[in-house]
Amino acid sequence: MAIIKHPEQRVGVFIDTQNLYHSAKNLYHARVNFGNLLKDSVAGRRLIRARAYVVTTESGEEQGFFEALGKIGIETRTKDLQIFFGGAKKADWDVGMAVDAITMAPKLDTVILFTGDGDFIPLVEYLRTHGGCQVEVVSFGRSTSGKLKEATDHFLDLDADPRRYLMNYRGGTRRGAGTKFADDVNTTEADVQKEISTISKITGVE
Repeated sequence: MAIIKHPEQRVGVFIDTQNLYHSAKNLYHARVNFGNLLKDSVAGRRLIRARAYVVTTESGEEQGFFEALGKIGIETRTKDLQIFFGGAKKADWDVGMAVDAITMAPKLDTVILFTGDGDFIPLVEYLRTHGGCQVEVVSFGRSTSGKLKEATDHFLDLDADPRRYLMNYRGGTRRGAGTKFADDVNTTEADVQKEISTISKITGVE
């Protein structure tokens, strides 16, 4: 679908940091270059707000990552990692990210979601139908929900140029990942979501 992009278009960017981090790790054993992602997705338009949703850990080692995002114009919203009785962990920003996008929609012409999570399909549909916004999605195609790709006005596939969108990229996909992703997109998405739910370290800081 052809989309409209012009310099005065007001853009809001909402980043599901956890989803992108684990997708990059699973596919390429690399980290996301958020600077290039932001530049290419905004594409010269008027950036109103860029927010990354992250979870803090007890070690606090992600602080350097937060500062790096701030330097390229991305503000962070944080919440503490929840650890429940028995050792279960929860680190979920889906609702908060959706609420922010809906709240800001009246001041935006375009909403860009950095995520491959199919749970955001209702948000995409709402923003297009009720918010009057053009909605774009940025993620790794091989770990992105097929239905999410169909729901959005435009999909930027980071797999198309991993050298530009990743740091520490050494070429190719992670060993054992290439065939799996090529053969079964649904299985790949499930694998990524499984790791997201079980690993608490969600930033690009190693």
